[in-house]
Amino acid sequence: MIKVSLKKDNNNIKEINITGHAEYSEIGKDIVCSAVSSIVITTVNGILGIDKDSIEYNENSNKIKIVIVKNDSITSKLILNMISLLKELGDDYPNNIKFI
Repeated sequence: MIKVSLKKDNNNIKEINITGHAEYSEIGKDIVCSAVSSIVITTVNGILGIDKDSIEYNENSNKIKIVIVKNDSITSKLILNMISLLKELGDDYPNNIKFI
């Protein structure tokens, strides 16, 4: 299961951690993992394309960590959009992705 956790400070999201594997299908053919990757990487690339200093991003085998360094309007909107898309995906695939 993919687990998404949010760390907040004064209602502002400061850190997002995404871990695990959806286990919807075998690795390389898993549409849930593919959707999560697409949502997250597109958001990260969009934010970094606007302001490369607004987030710190680290990805390794089964974990993605995003730290929000600058909580400006555009970064906040893109992060909130990403979270909304991940929640919608979690609603469609509750056995494969959840927020903790």
